[in-house]
Amino acid sequence: MGHRMESAYFRRLRAAFLGACCLAGALVRATGVTEPVAPAQTPKQLTLSEARRLAFLNNWDLLAARSDIDMATAQKIMAREFPNPTLSLSSMKINVDGHPNGTPSGNGVWERSYDTLIAVNQLFEIGGKRSSRQASAMAGYAGARGRLLDARRQLGLAVTRAYIAALQAESDAQILQQSSQSLRQEAQIAQTRLGAGDISKSDRNQIEIAAERLELDARSAETTATTLRVALETLLGSTHPKGDWVAVDTLESLTNAAVPPDQTTPAEPRPDLLAAEAGLKRAEADLQMQRALRIPDPTVQWMYEHEPPDQPNTVGLGFSFPLPLWNRNQGGIRSAEASRAQAGLALAKVRAQIASEIESARLSYQDSANRWRKYRDEIRPRSEEVREAVSFAYEKGGAALLDLLTAERNDNEVRLATARAAAETAVAAATFKAALNLPDEGTNVK
Repeated sequence: MGHRMESAYFRRLRAAFLGACCLAGALVRATGVTEPVAPAQTPKQLTLSEARRLAFLNNWDLLAARSDIDMATAQKIMAREFPNPTLSLSSMKINVDGHPNGTPSGNGVWERSYDTLIAVNQLFEIGGKRSSRQASAMAGYAGARGRLLDARRQLGLAVTRAYIAALQAESDAQILQQSSQSLRQEAQIAQTRLGAGDISKSDRNQIEIAAERLELDARSAETTATTLRVALETLLGSTHPKGDWVAVDTLESLTNAAVPPDQTTPAEPRPDLLAAEAGLKRAEADLQMQRALRIPDPTVQWMYEHEPPDQPNTVGLGFSFPLPLWNRNQGGIRSAEASRAQAGLALAKVRAQIASEIESARLSYQDSANRWRKYRDEIRPRSEEVREAVSFAYEKGGAALLDLLTAERNDNEVRLATARAAAETAVAAATFKAALNLPDEGTNVK
């Protein structure tokens, strides 16, 4: 009976859940909130170049940064526009004491003795206001474009780092699994020696325990790799990241990076520098605009007056401008001068940061590449040779259990360190190329 009550409970719970889903779907349809028509999907086989391409197309932050270009384009359109003329219509001399306004010409609105005045006013900007406004808008557009390109540069580096981090975690899982399998083989040999009475049961158990610990570490590394793959999919703009893709590139291939070790200046101006230069140009244009505001803009007026019955229709011209007696826009000019000084300091800071980033990235790349060569060409081969020798000696009874476990542990650590050195070299190469504003393509580290 308890089982039937539990089943009925779960049936009611399932029915309530389905009802809530239907209600949520109805609310979504009623409010017009829908899923994206074509969500970004991550391919099952993913190369680094394909990951970068997907990120440039679908990354949320980059899509938001593109809106700055649209806003800057709108500012350029607004800067080109002229002030609209003002049309005014007024009627005076309308009797309110009961006297008629009719005339011998009639009693229509146009024939009545109203004094009707039609005027058109047009403001003319002088003193370079319009040109300064256009220069500011153009500089704003250049700055927005530079910031977008710099966001793209940084996104490419972030994708590369995330891809390499996922690769390293997967490599760690494979290395740990291989070490565990190696110890499992040693455990089988130990079982044979145990049967022959050469070793004790505790010796065999120690090998099995070490193998089980490595298996647990391998599963943990695989979980970390999946988490990092999910994080990369988020950078790619995936709406449903699962982390089930497989990397095509390897740490070995990504370590081969085209980095000119002696280059210390970008091949082309970096976009963050272009954005800072555009910011200075915009600040200078805004300063010119504030200075031009000291010059009053004239307003030309054209008038037409109609006052029947005995006054003739007349036209008139007018001219007006504000008298700059009390306000000479000194506050606006001082503020613009301060903004220009800040923009100049920001430009100098960006230049210094670029030089610092390039030098730091160059040193980091050289150190990582040297360490990677050392592990690849010397330390790892010798470690593998030692492990194989100790394993053979243990199989023949010429080495102690402690020697075997130490050799296996050291070789496992060396292989992990080799993979880490390869990943660090690949990241350092990508960072150096991003600092130099170079495309992400490469040559061998030898």
